[in-house]
Amino acid sequence: MYAAHIDRYEARDSLLHRLDPRVKVVVTLLFILSNVLLPDGAWPAYLAAWLFLLLAVSLARLSPLFVLRRSLLALPFVLAAVSVLFTVPGETRLSWQIGTLSLTVSDQGLIRFGSILVRSWLSVQMAILLTATTQFPDLMHALRHLKVPALLVAIIAFMYRYLSVLVDEARRLLRAREARSAQGPQGTAGRSLRWRAQVAGGMVGQLFLRSMERSDRVYGAMVARGYRGQLLTMNPHVMGRPDWFMAAGALLLLLTIQLIGRL
Repeated sequence: MYAAHIDRYEARDSLLHRLDPRVKVVVTLLFILSNVLLPDGAWPAYLAAWLFLLLAVSLARLSPLFVLRRSLLALPFVLAAVSVLFTVPGETRLSWQIGTLSLTVSDQGLIRFGSILVRSWLSVQMAILLTATTQFPDLMHALRHLKVPALLVAIIAFMYRYLSVLVDEARRLLRAREARSAQGPQGTAGRSLRWRAQVAGGMVGQLFLRSMERSDRVYGAMVARGYRGQLLTMNPHVMGRPDWFMAAGALLLLLTIQLIGRL
């Protein structure tokens, strides 16, 4: 049983929710790979990929704003590619002189950075759509059906499961600290910054020990209930005609996007 506070599945009765998880995983990976293979500045192809994404969102009966809001959390990580603005050669568009350091932004650098931004944004949205339409046990079974090593699947499954354990233990420690911390006249609790750092360090140690103990109990309970190295699910995961049809249609659309990008 997975904790609701980290589960991103959105229950709907839609075509995409009923689709075999293997198809959704493969199409998601192909979509991300397609974005990576698109050349820089292929704006019509990026638009086609975005329309493909909107079509998938509509088939899932989700609001485009639902996927958009969640994808914004990943955009700050794209700032790691800011260096391409100053390192890609091309015609100078902007220039700054900071002491002895000269920063020059080229037109090709702007195109490269914009392309990385759009490709990353589209890929993150597709990954969010995958987790919103597929339950986690189904994702793990899809990986096993796709011949992903069983050890890697088990590591991912336990990482997801014990992340909720870690969150629960952290919340208990925070509640215990608040219950034992008296607030002063100005609404503050505790003493100096050094004292707060020592308390935080003790909480981290306690969190590690309590999480280890609880994870052992969780694993023992799983073994007692029949766990033998892989997760069980009630879904049969049988590829039907609609699954094959959707997979072929998605592959055709992705090939069309690649053709648009090359033209």
